[in-house]
Amino acid sequence: MNFRVLSWNLYHGRDFPPKPGGEEPGVPAGGFGWRVLGHPVAGKKHARLNRDLFHEFAAFLAAAKWDAALLQEVPPRWAHRLAEATGAEARVALTSRNWLRPVMSPVARLRPQLVGSWEGGCNLILVRGATPGLEKSRPGAEITDFRKSTLAWFPERRVMSMVELGCGLCLANLHASTGEKAAADVMRSARLATGRAGDRPLLLGGDFNARPRSSDVFERLEGEFGLAGTTGPGSIDHLLVRGVEVLGPAEAWPPARRDVPDPETGLMARLSDHAPVLTRIRV
Repeated sequence: MNFRVLSWNLYHGRDFPPKPGGEEPGVPAGGFGWRVLGHPVAGKKHARLNRDLFHEFAAFLAAAKWDAALLQEVPPRWAHRLAEATGAEARVALTSRNWLRPVMSPVARLRPQLVGSWEGGCNLILVRGATPGLEKSRPGAEITDFRKSTLAWFPERRVMSMVELGCGLCLANLHASTGEKAAADVMRSARLATGRAGDRPLLLGGDFNARPRSSDVFERLEGEFGLAGTTGPGSIDHLLVRGVEVLGPAEAWPPARRDVPDPETGLMARLSDHAPVLTRIRV
């Protein structure tokens, strides 16, 4: 079976337009009117928005070509709605700051930039192809097992979640800690994932918060666990594989590819501060 696997950090459902001084015409920083009142800030090509962008993210993911998606920093209230919008089976793993969700979620629905990550978050695995009632159902793409493990509690809860598909492919989703703690989270995730997968094919992906040009963790992952396939020297989002045939190496999409039109301003909104990363594999 062939699989297109995508990894994307959704930045808690917020936009992140180019900043002034970059390669593209940037958008000025927003002030009180943007952060609290929700007034959009206009640049030459992009706008900085502060409203719920579920429909934009859902339409973007629904239109993208993938068979499995590993998502991080997803608002928990979006999880099952994204599954429905994309025609996918979903598995959710709550991560950090969810104790404030009953208070923060109503605010985030109106002003997501005001609360930032304090709404709480989750990692989400979506798998297409085995949802009952769909015409393009693929035997072997159904989720047969789901497990999750907490990697760290401080300073934020970090979780590795993993599904096994009917065809035997195991998909593990990770959002590692920042700074010096990132490598430890990544190595522990690899140890857990390879131990659970056994001799079955495995993909470990997500936001590693580690770059190949400045960390030796990727050499250790390949040497100890046979996991290889970094996106690029400057990327922190990766899709590492073991026991599969790689049909297309992991590549980050160009920034403009996640631009969507904003009907209110007539400008473009750039979704998230991360680029989606995609690889193609055969099991």
